Amino acid sequence: MLLRLSVENYALIDNLQLELDAHLNIITGETGAGKSILLGALSLLLGAKNDGSAMKDATRNCRVEGVFDLSKLGLAPFFEEHDLDYAAETTLTRIITPAGKSRSFVNDVPVSLQQLRELGSRLVDIHSQHQNLILSSEDFRTSALDTMAGNGALLADYNTQYVRLQELRRELAALRSAAEEGRRDEEWLRYQHDELTAAKLQAGEQQQLEQELAVLENADHIGEVFVNLRNALDADETGILTTLRNSENELAHLGRQFPVAGEYAARLHAVVEELKDLNRSVAADNDRIDSDPERLAKLTARLDALISLQQKHRVADEAELIAARDRYAEQLTAIDRGDERIAEVEAALQQTEIATHDLAERLHEARMAAAPNFAEQILATLSQLGMPDTIFRVELSPLSTLSHTGGDGVNFLFSANRDRQPQPVERIASGGELSRVMLAIKSLLAERMQLPTIIFDEIDTGVSGRIADAMGEIIARLSRTMQVVDITHLPQVASKGSAHFVVYKREGRTGIIRLTDNDRIAEIAKMLSGSQITEAAVAQARILLGVK
Repeated sequence: MLLRLSVENYALIDNLQLELDAHLNIITGETGAGKSILLGALSLLLGAKNDGSAMKDATRNCRVEGVFDLSKLGLAPFFEEHDLDYAAETTLTRIITPAGKSRSFVNDVPVSLQQLRELGSRLVDIHSQHQNLILSSEDFRTSALDTMAGNGALLADYNTQYVRLQELRRELAALRSAAEEGRRDEEWLRYQHDELTAAKLQAGEQQQLEQELAVLENADHIGEVFVNLRNALDADETGILTTLRNSENELAHLGRQFPVAGEYAARLHAVVEELKDLNRSVAADNDRIDSDPERLAKLTARLDALISLQQKHRVADEAELIAARDRYAEQLTAIDRGDERIAEVEAALQQTEIATHDLAERLHEARMAAAPNFAEQILATLSQLGMPDTIFRVELSPLSTLSHTGGDGVNFLFSANRDRQPQPVERIASGGELSRVMLAIKSLLAERMQLPTIIFDEIDTGVSGRIADAMGEIIARLSRTMQVVDITHLPQVASKGSAHFVVYKREGRTGIIRLTDNDRIAEIAKMLSGSQITEAAVAQARILLGVK
């Protein structure tokens, strides 16, 4: 429900504040006063595109703001989905800058225009002759019939199955495509995998090969260096170890007379032991290192094979070769198991198709059962609106494939005269007839669901007298369960309002005021008689308003 509307610097509006009633709000005013401008500002707030003519003063922002009561609309999930803070009293704001830039806010949080538009569509339904084109939407016609049939839970179950059906069809198509592609690539994949498997790849092998090859390729030089070191350490008379051992013995004997020499002897002993250990290690390594041409050739061939595989598969090392081998194995496994998965999905798809078609058939039966009563109630309302000879039927026809609403195509067949064959309403009905059909449908739906605020924009054009009064009654009945704003030129309709506003233009500026009870009498009388208000018009206005 729209609680308050604020408009600044829009078209002919400088600054306008409007507080609305919870039920039927009537808006009247002379032609050209700006009723359509007010509606344009509201449309801008609800996400309509800026046509570039929003500004009254091109040097400052245009701002439209609306405060809505959302407490009965169940919109908390929408706010959660769009990461917005939900509040029962929510403010929507739309700002157009002098540069033509648009900014939108929900409770002061910036949102995209699409988000504003989506939320706005759930808050306000603007109904005009142009909006009657919604009758050409099969989704709307189907939704209207489902509402009458009470198909909400059944339709939710159907939608769950239908979504699952589409997912399985997409998965099956993808699996079959992958299987076909896999079969084309299987021979190549298996060759690559077998080649890498036969290579018996090991992580870190290349580094080990390169290290061992470096030793083998330099075995003679390494042996020469090691022999020289051993000779330097352990030659019979000139070796370092012989010389140091002699010095150690001399220091040990000297230690009896000169104690510090004993300490030197001990330290020298440690050095000698370390050099002896070094000599043993060098000797052992020297014995292992052998210029083995056969081993060298074998390691070289292995390293060349690894590098060749890396170049072929465009990888950097044997770890990436192992990853490629495993990847080929996974692809081959997927190919081998593909037929199994296809069979599983085909079975699930068959079951889901049966379940979906069963639910579609139940929807069809419910719609067939509800269609006569739906048409009968529409006809009753149209009769009140001066169309007693109307033919209105709901026609269900099978779709070639299931849609998101089931297996039915829904048409509203219409003729304003009993002697003419009915045709789809959106093709044959005039603008005034479409308005009445839509009013009949919405009045019927309002009794069964919580609709947003509805705005009627002069849908009573072309009617008068008793029909105008009947239209006013229907609109008033709607307002008992929802908020209605009706822009009208008919006194019979205007008199039904719980609040009456007049749009006026003064000194080139559009404004709006809420009428007092006495002001309403004068306004209704003016609508009845024109600018010269007669006593008869005043009396008639009192009758329409139920004022003595």
